[in-house]
Amino acid sequence: MTAWFDEARLDDEQVLRAFDPMLRNLAESGARVRREAGDGAAATAEAVVRSQEIRPRAVIAAGPDSRLLRAVLEPTCPVPFVAWPGPALPGWAGSLDLVVMLAPDGSDAAAASAVAEAVRRGCQVVVACPAGSMVAEHAAGRDTSLLPVTTRDQLATAVVVLEYLDRVDLGPRTDADQVAQALDDVAVSCSPHRDLAVNPAKMLAIAIADANPIIWGGSALAARAARRVAESIRRTTGRGALAGDAEHLLPVIEATRPRNVFDDPFADESREARPVLVVLDDGSDDPVVREQRGRLQASAAERGVRVETVVADEGSQVARYASLLLSGTYTAAYLQVGLVVD
Repeated sequence: MTAWFDEARLDDEQVLRAFDPMLRNLAESGARVRREAGDGAAATAEAVVRSQEIRPRAVIAAGPDSRLLRAVLEPTCPVPFVAWPGPALPGWAGSLDLVVMLAPDGSDAAAASAVAEAVRRGCQVVVACPAGSMVAEHAAGRDTSLLPVTTRDQLATAVVVLEYLDRVDLGPRTDADQVAQALDDVAVSCSPHRDLAVNPAKMLAIAIADANPIIWGGSALAARAARRVAESIRRTTGRGALAGDAEHLLPVIEATRPRNVFDDPFADESREARPVLVVLDDGSDDPVVREQRGRLQASAAERGVRVETVVADEGSQVARYASLLLSGTYTAAYLQVGLVVD
């Protein structure tokens, strides 16, 4: 049984119709953000009022989805911040601290355990999860603010929490409409109805279809998006995709055999999958990010490794993250569409 990529399938209406549920789900990403922000506005306003009495000593992002909050909050949070992804809390956490949790599904046992521990210790608790879920039941308490969500979408749930943190001056500026618009813009440009010649996600899928993608993002959020995109590629295609920091990806590029212009592309020994460096650029002007990107691109040029760049440099940092993430997820979807198994 062999697998190969047929790019003609990306513009075949009959094939695309078979993948309509998956592609429609991606297209509705912006709508889910608007829905959660709108439906949760009253609960968020109430939570803000309750939280204005005292600024917490520290903010603890608890539960399995805490890494996303860390990527957003760590650089800007005015009080000590820690991400704690396990089923418990730091030993020092207590009534002076705020515990924030994303639980879009509401059925995660680790999340329920962590929020129950926070309630037991008397922490201030803000949790975004479906009302009536296991996590919501474990979060019930005098100092708990529940932000109800319904779409089970991690990014939409994160935006609800980040809007709350913005309004209590613990997080960066977050505008749900701006994030939703960024997602809508990606959905339009990457729509299955757009020809592959003008569709960036289809073009990127073709570029990495016969390669081993290594995905890099320089800022904390771009790096988070890179890891999520690599996960999507692995999940949809069953093939390898690597994401990591520059120092972890450089050895992979440097170990690549330099491309020989005299290689026969049809000879078996020349058909091994080569890496392709995919750079997720969110417009960060940090000198360290620029230096790392330069090293990666210089090494890729030396070894003949192709470089593809996905750019999202407009809007807030959360909007840019959302744009990069959805662009990469569309690419993973089109890789699945074009995959043929004989």
